[in-house]
Amino acid sequence: MNIMQKTALTLAVFSATAAPALAQEPGSLDARVNEAFAAFTGPFVNLIFAPFPGTSFPWIVMWLVVAATVFTLYFGFVQFRFFSHAIALVKGDYSDPNDAGEVSHFQALATALSGTVGLGNIAGVAVAVGIGGPGATFWMILAGLLGMASKFTECTLGVKYRNEYPDGTVSGGPMYYISKGFSELGLPGGKFLAVLFSIFCILGAFGGGNMFQANQAHAQLAGIIGDYPGWITGVIFAAIVFAVIVGGIKSIANVTEKIVPFMGILYVGAALIILAVNYDKIGWAFGQIFEGAFSGLGVAGGLVGALIQGFKRAAFSNEAGVGSAAIAHSAVRTKEPITEGFVSLLEPLIDTVVICTMTALVITISQQLIVDPDTGRFVLNEAGTAIATVDGNTGVALTSAAFASGISWFPYVLAVAVILFAFSTMISWSYYGLKAWTYLFGEGKTSELTFKLIFCVFIVIGAAASLGPVIDFSDAAIFAMAVVNIFALYFLMRIVRKELNSYASRLKSGAIAKFH
Repeated sequence: MNIMQKTALTLAVFSATAAPALAQEPGSLDARVNEAFAAFTGPFVNLIFAPFPGTSFPWIVMWLVVAATVFTLYFGFVQFRFFSHAIALVKGDYSDPNDAGEVSHFQALATALSGTVGLGNIAGVAVAVGIGGPGATFWMILAGLLGMASKFTECTLGVKYRNEYPDGTVSGGPMYYISKGFSELGLPGGKFLAVLFSIFCILGAFGGGNMFQANQAHAQLAGIIGDYPGWITGVIFAAIVFAVIVGGIKSIANVTEKIVPFMGILYVGAALIILAVNYDKIGWAFGQIFEGAFSGLGVAGGLVGALIQGFKRAAFSNEAGVGSAAIAHSAVRTKEPITEGFVSLLEPLIDTVVICTMTALVITISQQLIVDPDTGRFVLNEAGTAIATVDGNTGVALTSAAFASGISWFPYVLAVAVILFAFSTMISWSYYGLKAWTYLFGEGKTSELTFKLIFCVFIVIGAAASLGPVIDFSDAAIFAMAVVNIFALYFLMRIVRKELNSYASRLKSGAIAKFH
């Protein structure tokens, strides 16, 4: 089993950015350090990803999905009512260049997307479909659509409670809206929750948002050009990342607004080619998705297995409710906080409903999953834990094989996509971690430069070392962010509804007009 396959299997258990399971010499220093760290952090990791008793459904997934459902109902299906307005905002129809902020609506969206679109869209979806069957896709799409309301809620608050400084820079995110919002409502504990969120955010940025990405980029490069020391990849990536992030959010946004559309077009374009080549099977593939969603088609766990895998993949992929995207969206140029809420709800649509669904469709249509010709039901592997595949592939290898069935050279495109995904995720998470860092330790050039240098050192470490338990811990930290964030959102969502009602009435009356 290669590193990417191992990573994909780990993804099924932990998250879209789970640890690469690299082999280590028993008794080596690395192994001893890993064992000690795992023993120390294991209880926290196990708590965050623990399943409900008697099931394999992690409680953290239910925490995210229930919140997304509550916000969808509370705001009257805002993701559908204001979808066209969100598109108009991204196009810049309502943008005033004189508004406070550092980046455009499109740049903020691209920066946040670059932090969520990654290996989870490739390996994670393959794991979900490999275990839950094509039916998992239906539940993944449903959870993605619901997650749009979570993003809307947190990103509106991110702009409303951001700090705006005399030099034109801004700082925002859950740590600001939790502390300020709770204070405004006369609620206790806001400062404590904000500090707790910031600590989790920094840990997540160093691990899942950084070291794991560097590790996967090196694995892809080594797979193409042959094995070589990981620190070389790390140093090159660190230099490029530092050159981008040293310029702040404007520099990051200038890069992400170019990379994210390119990544999306490259990946979705390749998927569309596969679908075009197999156009006669598209109807059948959708039939498999709908039938599998409500019958299970004999997959491991049946209907419930498909539902769990779909919800898990969506929750781990688009980060709706985690609060990370609110940090990027807080930098937008606008005087209406709700507008960035509208823009942000497009993220789960692009990340989960479009890109993840494309991966699932290609895997289904390429018929990599083995079906019993007599019963029409899927054949399970020897362990009975997943669907058997043509060549025994899982994770990234399954996605690669599915694309290669229609485009022989696609594994090279996939390698480029993974490297770009890793790079874009690193620069976005550097900004998330930075804003949590400056919230704790204060604004200023020295404070910012210190964090950026530490972040780049961790890139080299991540590319060169086997740090499984460290990444597991950072992933748990990322979802611990969601525990704190969603808890606060339940108290603050009434503020968002007041903003929504005010903006909607002014938009309807014509008081808010397009900017020319």
